[in-house]
Amino acid sequence: MNMRILIILILLWGCGSGSAQLSQNFYAKVCPDVENIVKKAVSAKFSQTFVTVPATIRLFFHDCFVSGCDASVIVASTAGNTAEKDHPDNLSLAGDGFDTVIKAKAAVDAVSSCKNKVSCADILALATRDAIVLAGGPTYPVELGRLDGLSSTSASVEGNLPQPSFDLDQLNKMFASRGLSQTDMIALSAAHTVGFSHCNRFANRIYNFSRQNPVDPTLDPQYATQLQGMCPKNVDPRVAINMDPATPRIFDNAYFKNLVQGKGLFTSDQVLFTDSRSKNTVSTWASNPQSLNTAFIQAITKLGRLGIKTAKNGNIRFDCGKFN
Repeated sequence: MNMRILIILILLWGCGSGSAQLSQNFYAKVCPDVENIVKKAVSAKFSQTFVTVPATIRLFFHDCFVSGCDASVIVASTAGNTAEKDHPDNLSLAGDGFDTVIKAKAAVDAVSSCKNKVSCADILALATRDAIVLAGGPTYPVELGRLDGLSSTSASVEGNLPQPSFDLDQLNKMFASRGLSQTDMIALSAAHTVGFSHCNRFANRIYNFSRQNPVDPTLDPQYATQLQGMCPKNVDPRVAINMDPATPRIFDNAYFKNLVQGKGLFTSDQVLFTDSRSKNTVSTWASNPQSLNTAFIQAITKLGRLGIKTAKNGNIRFDCGKFN
């Protein structure tokens, strides 16, 4: 074989090794019932609080987007290390997301054949799918075979998560750097159809947008007034506001209908409709939920392939909150 061709093939194999190790039946021999075990644990948590849904979805996104899908966001800080979860961008992650993974891990490890055989990263991926389904969203097969990361530092989060103030160019650049397209980015934004945010994350849009327009003109006026009522000036920034004012407990396409009506909570939400490059996609999914579901499944599957660890830089954590 020509040496140049051999080198190219080796490079290609190396580039593909991350996602190639994932498969839907990865645990078929060691823990064949893992999906049902996790599903039962997530359902039990969901029956206690709906926050389980948005908290778990957001935890998965924040994990995969920063260091790859390796459960590094779950690791607790120690005296010598400030972990990812304690970065300012992660402090608003709801505890119910962490608790969902911890309880699902305990349920899996309670089965002798499964004990210490399933990674926290895979449990988080499964729990995310199950949470979406429990809220009425689409089901999809979850690829498995991730290993848990061996490091977690607050510094790794800096500049690696999208911000509420981002415009389309900033969003596209950040997602493209992870191999995700504009369509993937818009589809993953559908997760904002459940869950909540805090007043300080969008207060600039309803009070201090510009000298000419104190209120962001892309906001529906009635919605802006409603937000001002819930978030008066000098309000406790921890006050929670539903991301989707229409159906906040259902994973549906209402998020996109809201954008068409000027009811996107963040600048990074509303820009998806006000920018002509993404407007048609928003309009399509506002009227075609099945098309959205197809795109969302493709996008979250691609998200779940980011930064897959190998035996050189990963393992199966005995405790999701600390390294072995």
